[in-house]
Amino acid sequence: MPGPRRRSILVSRLTDRPLGSPQDELRSIILDGQVPPGSAIPVDAVAAAFGVSRIPVREALMTLIGEGLVDHRPNGGYRVAMMTAREFAEIYLVREALETAGLRVAVELACADDDEQARAAHAALDGAIRAYDGRLYHRESRRFHLALIRPCRMRRLLHMLDLAWNQTEPLQPMSHLDSAERELLHADHAGMLAAFRARDADALIAVFETHHHRLQAAIEALPRDTGLFEPEDIQFRSSR
Repeated sequence: MPGPRRRSILVSRLTDRPLGSPQDELRSIILDGQVPPGSAIPVDAVAAAFGVSRIPVREALMTLIGEGLVDHRPNGGYRVAMMTAREFAEIYLVREALETAGLRVAVELACADDDEQARAAHAALDGAIRAYDGRLYHRESRRFHLALIRPCRMRRLLHMLDLAWNQTEPLQPMSHLDSAERELLHADHAGMLAAFRARDADALIAVFETHHHRLQAAIEALPRDTGLFEPEDIQFRSSR
């Protein structure tokens, strides 16, 4: 006789949480890494948690599919999106190209206020290192990178970068690195900040390239048999 059905991890995260729209709340939970890639998203239970019908939940999930955060297949239901290790690496190549383009423009247009925002973001990274908090470091790392890139004022580039970055968030890659790897990456951040404040575009791009390749190498070394990545031989196609 089958035992009681286990409660969805995602639904449990909705408990005792101020609820906004299904789309915003589901996106926030996924991007915060509160549910691992591959976690089921039961439509009926989510609808009950929000006190709505299935229709707005399905509409929210369609939007999140378009953003690359949710997968769906006929007779397979919805789940937090997973990528193969190869697909994950491809997203990082896209991010590197977008960030490089944005940084070259940003360093020329930055002002004193941008310097202060970058400095504050770097100080928050210092705090995450001291706290040995991998998830906090992951979140503050994104804040720091965006503080350097946002002065480019290139709205479409920033939007594309945001979408690409979001697709890697369910896995929370920085949180899986050890403290020594984070220390090396943080040293790169210090070099990036110094070059940014000196308005030295060539030095900034050189440090950024070293930093990004170091991060890619660390991610490539993550184990492939722990459920972090979709196995290469499984095809899970998103569909409406």
